[in-house]
Amino acid sequence: MKVFIIGASGLVGSNCLKHFTEKGMECVGTYFSYEARKTVFFDTLSLDNEDNFDVTGFKPEVIVHCGALTHVDYCEEHPEESYEKTVTSTKNIIALAKELEAKLVFISTDYIFDGENGPYDEMASTNPLSVYGKHKLEAEQAVMRSDQKNIVLRITNVYGEEERGKNFVSRIIQQIFDQQKLSLRLPLDQYATPINAYDIARCLYLLLNDNKAGIYNIAGTDYMNRVQLALNILKYFPDASYELIPLSTEDIQAPAPRPLQGGLKNKKFMSEYPEFRFSTVDDYVSYKSILLEDMEE
Repeated sequence: MKVFIIGASGLVGSNCLKHFTEKGMECVGTYFSYEARKTVFFDTLSLDNEDNFDVTGFKPEVIVHCGALTHVDYCEEHPEESYEKTVTSTKNIIALAKELEAKLVFISTDYIFDGENGPYDEMASTNPLSVYGKHKLEAEQAVMRSDQKNIVLRITNVYGEEERGKNFVSRIIQQIFDQQKLSLRLPLDQYATPINAYDIARCLYLLLNDNKAGIYNIAGTDYMNRVQLALNILKYFPDASYELIPLSTEDIQAPAPRPLQGGLKNKKFMSEYPEFRFSTVDDYVSYKSILLEDMEE
């Protein structure tokens, strides 16, 4: 299977590129603003850009659209840019997928829900609170209207291995090993289902290999708020220097509203793959702590 992964320099895209390649798929991964290893340039907002990788010549059977503007507060304050990089770019890729007769996979979020009754299954009613959530919902609806063979993956609180180590979990671990004092002002009332990007890649590989279609919520088995998540990491590093200040979302006064009781139920995926085992935050942090200790010796 030939797979074109847009946004392969990011967390989800890079894990998909690595896992799919290891599984024998022929993959090309792209970057836009950050050139990661083993990626080629591709601008989703200008498909005629002469610097773009020749996707038509590659003739992918699947296009995985991981590229996105994910800074929720930035999106709230820059709605036009958010729309362009989330909705317009996705509509461009929908057209490209149709032209190439390729299945399209779109990466969405639990921010399409209002956080009143989470975690949410695939059939739950959507009601996004933020600009980011509204644009993600519009994009995923366009993907499913375009072709029912397409896939929408909803995910949230993703962590794991990536070249830049930008995700919340990786940043904390790296700062600890850099012997920095952590200053953590975290919401204690925002709940979600953290998931390892490698698990997302494993799930998507199965779905593609079995030619599945439709909306799938992909979530880990942990359900916790940000304070609990930080403490779950810190317990592996008893000598870490940190200040942890739990705050309410109201106290933080972020520009974008957040779903409080968020997160996802992967009911559909687990009914189809009942033997699949998701890793946990503990699995990942334990592995990283041992790995980094070995590197220091």
